[in-house]
Amino acid sequence: MDKRYEVFCLSDRIFYETPDRLSSAPMGSRSGGVPLFEAALRPVPEGWRRFLSGDWLHLSPDNAPARPLQGWKIHVSACLDNAEKAAARVWDYCVPRSVPFKFVPGRQPLHLRNSKYAGRGSSGKFATIYPADEAELRLILEELGGELAGEPGPYILTDLRWQDGPLYVRYGGFAKRHCVDADGSGALVPAIENADGVLVPDRRDPVFQLPDWVTLPSFLEPQLAARNATTTGDLPYLIERALHFSNGGGVYAGTDRRTGEQVVLKEARPYAGLAADGADAVRRLEREKTALELLSGLGVAPGVRDWFTLGDHRFLVMDFLPGRTLNSFFAQRHPLLAVQPDAGAVAEYTRWALRILRSVEEAVAAVHGRGLVFNDLHMFNIMVDPDETSVRLLDFEAATPVSEHRGQAMAHPGFVAPADREGFEVDHYALACLRLALFVPMTTLLVVDRAKASHLAEVAAEQFPDLRRDFLEEAVRVIRGGAVPSPDAVGPAGGGTPAAGDASRRRESSADAPVALRAADAPAGAAPTRAAPTRAAPTRAAPTGAAAAGYLPASPHDWPASRDSMVRAILASATPERADRLFPGDIAQFADGGGLGVAHGAAGVLYALAETGAARYETGEQWLLDRVQPPPDGTPLGLYDGLAGVAHVLDRLGHRERAHELIGRVLDEKWQRLGADLHGGLAGLGLVLHQLGLHDEALEAARILAERPDAGRGKPAGLLRGASGPALFFLRLYESTRDPALLDHASRALRRDLARCVRDRTGTLLVDEGARSMPYLGTGSVGIGAVIDDYLVHRHDDELAEARQAILPAARLRYYAQPGLFNGRAGMVLHLARSRAPRSQLDAQIAALAWYAVPYKGQLAFPGDQMMRLSMDLATGTAGVLLALGSASGPASGPAPGSAPGSAPGEGERPARLPFLPPPPAAPHTAPKGRAVKSSNEQ
Repeated sequence: MDKRYEVFCLSDRIFYETPDRLSSAPMGSRSGGVPLFEAALRPVPEGWRRFLSGDWLHLSPDNAPARPLQGWKIHVSACLDNAEKAAARVWDYCVPRSVPFKFVPGRQPLHLRNSKYAGRGSSGKFATIYPADEAELRLILEELGGELAGEPGPYILTDLRWQDGPLYVRYGGFAKRHCVDADGSGALVPAIENADGVLVPDRRDPVFQLPDWVTLPSFLEPQLAARNATTTGDLPYLIERALHFSNGGGVYAGTDRRTGEQVVLKEARPYAGLAADGADAVRRLEREKTALELLSGLGVAPGVRDWFTLGDHRFLVMDFLPGRTLNSFFAQRHPLLAVQPDAGAVAEYTRWALRILRSVEEAVAAVHGRGLVFNDLHMFNIMVDPDETSVRLLDFEAATPVSEHRGQAMAHPGFVAPADREGFEVDHYALACLRLALFVPMTTLLVVDRAKASHLAEVAAEQFPDLRRDFLEEAVRVIRGGAVPSPDAVGPAGGGTPAAGDASRRRESSADAPVALRAADAPAGAAPTRAAPTRAAPTRAAPTGAAAAGYLPASPHDWPASRDSMVRAILASATPERADRLFPGDIAQFADGGGLGVAHGAAGVLYALAETGAARYETGEQWLLDRVQPPPDGTPLGLYDGLAGVAHVLDRLGHRERAHELIGRVLDEKWQRLGADLHGGLAGLGLVLHQLGLHDEALEAARILAERPDAGRGKPAGLLRGASGPALFFLRLYESTRDPALLDHASRALRRDLARCVRDRTGTLLVDEGARSMPYLGTGSVGIGAVIDDYLVHRHDDELAEARQAILPAARLRYYAQPGLFNGRAGMVLHLARSRAPRSQLDAQIAALAWYAVPYKGQLAFPGDQMMRLSMDLATGTAGVLLALGSASGPASGPAPGSAPGSAPGEGERPARLPFLPPPPAAPHTAPKGRAVKSSNEQ
């Protein structure tokens, strides 16, 4: 799970939302919205200006001498309890001296900055002061540092601490400037000038680092020496590797130097890593130590070995537990990660999962027997022993005596209990979620809609026919407010008679009524998929019973009803009154320009609406036109992340003049320095330039890519960020120039991506990311296969043709973790449609999209990445599913590309497609090889 997403779940229960909106209360009042510090409510001083940007309140004098664009900045660290006082001190010091500054204006945004999974590079930063030069830097450190001496605050990892107080320093940018990241991604990142006057990335990694052209002021040398003096060399433990990092500290594997035994060291940073109840990492680690000591001897948790402090950081040393966490077994064991699950494998997995579940329930019962609520049960906190018959529990930071329990301060999104659950009920809820998640690991959807539990139980019953209905019904009852799950129900096939549970905690409500698992309703002509538990595994995934029973307003395969419902959901979510985004989507839309682009912004949604024949959303088009006149500072330049993609969509919608104006802005930048990829680099930009008739510039982009023969090597593989993106660009240029050398370049690029692929146990080709293998359209092998399809139209190649066949099964797996277009099942639908796969294969993937669907305002909608909130964007959410279904289920009927606004549908209706990825012709043909494109120094 990507921990970045959790903080974007705090402001809204349905959609990912920027936490900045929690601090958007009107200036000048503590009423309405989030309470602000006293300093944030003060009148603006005469000759000063004030504005709110994100979670920062900026103040600067209008008539003061110009400040440098970069230099040494001072950060002030503060805790929730002393932040109000610190803000007042900073104001009282800076305003009379005309020193610009900014600070976090309220407790809630400060809490978010210091929460457990907040960014480690920004943690602790409460205020920022901008000195004019090194002399003023030293003066402020000495004077303000004296006033704030002794005040506590989280250690700022990016900075150098001034003495022992809450002031820290770092060399970096004062003004908002950007450059292309040096990692080849093509992303625009904050920048500073180097010694040659060239903009380079302003790194904010969680470690103090001095740019190589900057000299450390002499008065800071003692501070650097003090920082470097704290080491782990004198510890009796050798720290060998990091297992995990959060804002609260790290978890490390090590060895006891005295005994040679393996140990785990858990680190806690004071005042950082705050939970919802305000407890910092040190307080939570103290809780864990107390809990582990209480559980000593039960064999359900690691033992405590040591407890010490190093450089203000607290450390707990524990037993090293052999084995693997439960979540790590899915890639290896889950039988649905196959095209045709073997009935024997499904039955064996069912027995294994039920055995593990019983062990977990026994471990939780043992914890309860000592009077503790575990309070954070999920798959990452369950260690399966090497024998795979027993388990132990990990991470007792949230464990609480039942007599003191006041709810959950932290929890995994897929297992977090409703606010009305108390004491042991919190763990019983998590155990009920585990019953579903072991078979259909999609319980994060319950945060959006707990009624989804019945649907997930249907899917589990269909795909795992040996499961007893009462086993799943009981889990649904607990999730929706019913009885405690009975361990007696966890037998060899999930059978047994459910026990009454703890009568004193049982809830009497309508939710306790039997929960019927509805039979699946397959598309017309499909064979029934429910039968006796002894039958073979189901041959296709079509769990649409929830739609038939009224849970979903439409089934995905019911086109155009599903299209119309998704369009209504998308439009119902629109917020044209907001400036930052039009449609809710992935958290990436809250980065610079993210609310505009094709992947996560308004342009991608408008594109999907047009491609699938929806009516024009003129309000949305005007919103996009207004926001790019001019575009926000720092907006990326590429096809999927930025301005080139917006230009492409505006042209698609008939706003051709505005599209050319916008692409002119792109060409005014140093676009030649972009990376190679399709998402934000030269491949995507070159495609747009070529489509808009800027052929010379497109050919220049091709020449630059031709001079980078190793572009993509060592980088991600796949359509969006790998070498397949440049291959697609070369192919589209070939189709207009007929220069066979472009096919040679495409061939080499495709082979670079294929070199990053591995075969699974069935022979299917997947992109190898080290820890996992990826099948997806955007980042996996299916995207490579899509470009191979287009290549084989023009030139036969035995090796690529064989690779194409080995990739196709990756688009037919029974289970995918997410529904999205680029990293989920919708992308498989699009690939099977454009590859002209048999209709039965396509229908199976379309029907299985119902697994993820959730009603939104009575309409069909889908979750985004991590499935913790709904999304409407193209890359991750409902618009992407809409486009994929449009590619398979019906032609676009909107205006033809390049037509004027308001024009009638084009004569040649066609299936919906991704930009520059139309369905290839039915039959490939061969073409001769030719010479390479000349590089610029050969002209």
